[in-house]
Amino acid sequence: MGKVLMAVDETVGSRSVLSVYNTMVREPESVILVHVQRLEGKSMMIDMLGESELKTLEESIQGTEHKEELDRKSEKVMSFYKKELRNGGSVKVKALVKEGIPSVEILKVAQEEKVDLIIMGCNGKTGLQRLVAGSATKEVERAATVPVLVAKAAGCEKSIEYGWRETYAAR
Repeated sequence: MGKVLMAVDETVGSRSVLSVYNTMVREPESVILVHVQRLEGKSMMIDMLGESELKTLEESIQGTEHKEELDRKSEKVMSFYKKELRNGGSVKVKALVKEGIPSVEILKVAQEEKVDLIIMGCNGKTGLQRLVAGSATKEVERAATVPVLVAKAAGCEKSIEYGWRETYAAR
């Protein structure tokens, strides 16, 4: 396998991607870690912004305490995953921090890097939570042109049952 993209954040569902990667994926040439900073928190509003409005939002928070906090969180998340991946072997790791809509940014990186597989976590958002915050995992599953392997956290519904307790696959 050539390249694997792992979409990561600070959630329990995201941390489960490591066990899925270690047990189910043949060691690739490289892993692309992607962390997307959600600029305004859990809101539907970002999904309604056009590209120019999103760019204005990104520019307006530069140099603010909020942006510094997002950067600290991103560094902590990426340090954790890089350390875990390097402890597991000699795979080449590239870490990317993006700003914006998680599903859009993940799909962009997947295309730009020409990855062979995307691994993501699922946190089990349902009903109102999914309506308000959306589900990046579901959006990536629907739009990806490469296989998507989803690591489940407690409460995440199964899309396809293959007999595994911790994962499901989408293509």
